[in-house]
Amino acid sequence: MLGPNYKGRTPGPVPSTNLQADDKEDFREFEPFSDADVTPRSVPPGADVLTVVDVNMRKQFNEQNHHTAEYVAKAMVVRRGQQFIIDVIFSREILPQDDFQLEFLIGANPSPSKRSLVVVTFGNRAGGSWLGQVLGQDGAVVSLGVTPDAKAIVGLYRTYVAISMGNGMQRTDKNAKTNLYLLCNPWCPDDVVFYPDEAGRWEYVMNSTGIIHQGSVGSVSERNWVYGQFGKGILDACIFIMDSCQMPIHNRGDVVKICRKASAMINSQNDNGVLVGNWSENFSLGTRPTAWTGSSKILLKYHNSGNPVMYAQCWVYAGVLCTFLRCLGIPCRVITNFNSAHDNTGNLKTELVFRRDGTPDRRNTRDSIWNYHCWCEAFMQRHDIPTRYSGWQVVDATPQETSDGYFRCGPAPVIAIKNGELCHPFDCGFVFAEVNSDVVYLKSDRYGTMTPFKVDTTYVGALLCTKSVGSWGLQEVTQNYKYPEGSAENERTMVTAEEYGCERDHSVVPETSLSVEILTQPTSLGSVVKVQVRFNNQSDSSRTVAAHFEVSVAFYTGVLSDEFRVEEFTLDLPAYQSNTAEFHISPEEYMPALGSQLCLHFEVNGESDGQKVSEVKVLWLVPPPLTITFEGVPRVNHTMYATVQFKNPFNMTLLQASLVMEGAALVETTVFHYKTIGPYAEITETIPLVPQKPGNQTLVALLDCENLNQVTAVEKRAEFHVMP
Repeated sequence: MLGPNYKGRTPGPVPSTNLQADDKEDFREFEPFSDADVTPRSVPPGADVLTVVDVNMRKQFNEQNHHTAEYVAKAMVVRRGQQFIIDVIFSREILPQDDFQLEFLIGANPSPSKRSLVVVTFGNRAGGSWLGQVLGQDGAVVSLGVTPDAKAIVGLYRTYVAISMGNGMQRTDKNAKTNLYLLCNPWCPDDVVFYPDEAGRWEYVMNSTGIIHQGSVGSVSERNWVYGQFGKGILDACIFIMDSCQMPIHNRGDVVKICRKASAMINSQNDNGVLVGNWSENFSLGTRPTAWTGSSKILLKYHNSGNPVMYAQCWVYAGVLCTFLRCLGIPCRVITNFNSAHDNTGNLKTELVFRRDGTPDRRNTRDSIWNYHCWCEAFMQRHDIPTRYSGWQVVDATPQETSDGYFRCGPAPVIAIKNGELCHPFDCGFVFAEVNSDVVYLKSDRYGTMTPFKVDTTYVGALLCTKSVGSWGLQEVTQNYKYPEGSAENERTMVTAEEYGCERDHSVVPETSLSVEILTQPTSLGSVVKVQVRFNNQSDSSRTVAAHFEVSVAFYTGVLSDEFRVEEFTLDLPAYQSNTAEFHISPEEYMPALGSQLCLHFEVNGESDGQKVSEVKVLWLVPPPLTITFEGVPRVNHTMYATVQFKNPFNMTLLQASLVMEGAALVETTVFHYKTIGPYAEITETIPLVPQKPGNQTLVALLDCENLNQVTAVEKRAEFHVMP
């Protein structure tokens, strides 16, 4: 019955709670039919009253068949669109005239019309959308097959056995032991998340450890991430996220709506979601984004407290969102877009402003290009738009711009982005700009008038990549998002995007016979950085170039520190030849400026005979490694040991350091704290590992400190195999 103060557009509150449904019983123990006779019908002659003695959910058998055996949960975990088997132990053998049914309920106030109360029948009587079948009988034990609808609601169900007593239904008591979790099924062709090959299903649903790419183009690095989607409490934490945002129970079978809600709820920007973003250098109230090794600790902390967890940046948002989707059975992978355009008002222009003397005007440059940005792709069929847009969909949880009033992005079909068809939901235009913006170089005169002198159509979205299927390698997916630059298909895409409102740059820039490039090689942190600046003269006359070169520290968001090295120089260029200036930047020069960052930003501007050229380059410095060794026989439920070692190679003290180790089905997050690690000092820590499942296992270790972060190691090069 509704409370006296309830007011709304629906007859009652929309059910939006799964884990904490009302504690009261769902039914009375005996529920009379509305048209029942006053006198109960008699039991068939010679037969006892049929009652239920017990229900065996056959958890181990079902989970093995449903690829859910790795979930650490008390209740059975199965997938929709696929039969599972329940044994019901009755008080006697069932007779042809006996009438019983199974009932599956999810959320508060379940209703057949909302598919949150499902009746499964086993005779000629009609039931709900789930199929029931009597598979066998051994005395009083009846084996029942139940096949949930491939569009069924995802979450935690309560199970009842109901027996028709002639004038009503007699039901079993509410029993947590008969609860079951129902997930999406990428093995079922009728489920919208069906993935067409087994290797992909293993990688994008079952793999609990992965790689998130960082760094810069030409110097790509790896961050190892433990998704941990099968860990204890993780499935409940993912359901709790949907409860926290009051997502209606009846919408939780719709994968598009689940992804859209998740992209909003993984950040806390305006809905008290999971993670608080922080792109400053002050993380004193929480955990540095670089110190996380995986999603489990974050999700469990959010579930236990109900408060947002501090702090995250883009790869943390992507890693946690990937865990959420994989946990619910939705194929997902993390994508990194190198040179990702941001803050460009959704158009296709990222403008960099320079002063009259050729030096950068950072005060008037409002757009930014992130060294990299991470988001997720979820695989699904789209029935809300033309089916040709099915497949991988961009889903981004990093709070950047609002979409329908919330900080979220997607799902946006990748194929629509590639073809510039930006009219389809959701947020295709924003993602399109992230990978396709033109970089427009502007020179400002004394009156503030901006004149373009260069347009670079290849810098943004230079590389998009993800982890390879079945290996630790890099898989490039740039071709999924864009056609080759200069191709007829690419031009057609850009024209189509303009028709849907994207503003392209059509600046006419003066032709030039002068060009410049910056050349670097992968460099370890603490080594001398060698930079070559090469000017090329394509004219038939010699010339002299006056050039400006500067070096600064770059945050991965594209924000630059003040330059710490500035050089003015000239180069003579013979006709049709090039000339190179080389600069060496010592660690003594750049290390004090780096702080906790690992990127150097190089910028060069040159002018000769009225022709102006400019170029930028970002170099990701490779941090020192950790080493991991193992001792003992890797066997399920047997103790072995892992030793992690690190030597500080620098002539400086590392401050407030944390050594973090984590491995899915190996060990929970283990942290060792150090106030300081002195110059050239070594640390060694050994922890016990107890493998919980056979097969290849991976341990992730990470060292993070205030003045040096992202020193990571994944034992992929010595990945060990656990025996049963």
